[in-house]
Amino acid sequence: MATYRCPVCDYRYDETVGAPREGFPAGTVWSAIPDDWCCPDCGVREKLDFESTSATSGPTHE
Repeated sequence: MATYRCPVCDYRYDETVGAPREGFPAGTVWSAIPDDWCCPDCGVREKLDFESTSATSGPTHE
């Protein structure tokens, strides 16, 4: 499982955790997230702007 980071606010989407408040349960892979999905914390960046990070290190937001 991978983690993806918003370059503006540092929100991290962790595939193992998902984003329950956004409707993505734990285990939801990045490819299943809609392309028009925006960062839930800052609302500035879309999915295509997120950067892949190494494994699930660091804090995530739920």
